[in-house]
This record gives sequence, structure tokens and C-alpha cells, in this order.
Amino acid sequence: MSDRILEARKISKYFYDPVRIQVLRNISFTVEKGEFVSVIGKSGCGKSTLLYILSTMDTDFEGDLLIDEVSMINKNEQQLAAVRNEKIGFVFQFHYLLHEFSVLKNVMLPALKYNKYTEKDIENRALEKLQMLGIEHLANKQSYKISGGEKQRVAIARALINDPHIIMCDEPTGNLDKKNSTVVFDIFRRLTKEFNQTLLVVTHDNSFAAATDRIIEMEDGHIIRQ
Repeated sequence: MSDRILEARKISKYFYDPVRIQVLRNISFTVEKGEFVSVIGKSGCGKSTLLYILSTMDTDFEGDLLIDEVSMINKNEQQLAAVRNEKIGFVFQFHYLLHEFSVLKNVMLPALKYNKYTEKDIENRALEKLQMLGIEHLANKQSYKISGGEKQRVAIARALINDPHIIMCDEPTGNLDKKNSTVVFDIFRRLTKEFNQTLLVVTHDNSFAAATDRIIEMEDGHIIRQ
């Protein structure tokens, strides 16, 4: 098996609102296992639209998307959902924790949905992820009672619970102050260095991007640097 985790092949995307507008133009790049890649560009350049396609959430595009060298084209929604559960972790600008649940239960949820392990095993795995991120002491707290920086770390633990092949992040530090942004970056760097985790991060933070392994820069739906 190759170390190529993700490959975009000549991906183009159109919106119809109401006229036909091209928002992505022949996007091609690869991401190798263990890489920490950032995607930058001005608002409206197509970064988030591209991430939505790469995460298999949007299937209405031209070109091809391969995850672990398997094309996602012509897979049905059930098959794509299985890919997302097994191979992709998500971290967003807003943590999307469920307030009615504890921190531990929030981290467990994707694995409970995936249903590969027993509930006890999932609980143990969730505690391991929280410990890895230095927040195991928060496990039994209600998620709404912790700070914004802590919530984002919980969201990262949740993204890791199924041992995904790649974590995709949309502005993961966009809602955080400088101190907590640094904490999140350091966690991501440690994940790549110590655990060979692959990360693809869409960000407006140029200093964050500059410290990643590689920058993909977009402008008007094109890649202008990678």
C-alpha cells in the first residue's frame, strides 16, 4: 500500500445561483501519510468548498477524488459515510460539542456510531485520547462547563477516536485567542511527529500555515502554490 492518503485529480466545481459560476478549477494535489498540510487563500477563493469535496460531503464535482488510492466517484451515500467514519476525522472552527453530554461521551460518539468496538473499549479509547491531549481530568464534566480552548481540544480528541487516516480541519483556530491557537498547533504538530497522523488544515492564519510542512495556496478557485 502506498503512503498516499489523499489525491485530488483535476477537481472542478460549479455553483448555479442562478447562473453557472465556476468556483474550483482543475485542482490537483496529493497528501502523503504523516504530512501536515495547510490550505490558505482569501475569503471566497474556494478553500472550504474544496474541503467539503475532499471530505466526501459534496459529490457534485468534476474530476476524481482518491482516499487511500480508492476513487470516491460512484460510491453511494452509505459507502461514503463508511469512508468518513473509518478514514476521516473532522475539526471545525466551532467545536459542535453536544451540551447535554459529558466531555467523555462527546468524544465517544463517532466510535459509537461506527460500532466497531464495544462501548467499554470505546470509553477506554476516548480516555486515552483525552489523556494524549492533557485533558483527561475533564472527562466527566459537562461539555458546556469548559473553556473554548478546552472545547477545541475535546473536538480534536473526538476527531481521533476512530484512528482516522486523515484529519481535515476547517479554520480550527479561527475562534481561539493566540495562546489557545498555539496550543492547538502544538497538538497537531505532535500528532504528526509522534503518531504519524496526517492533517489537512484550511486556515486564514498565515503564521499557523507557515509552520506546517507544506502550504497549498488558492486564488479564485486555482491552486497558485503548493
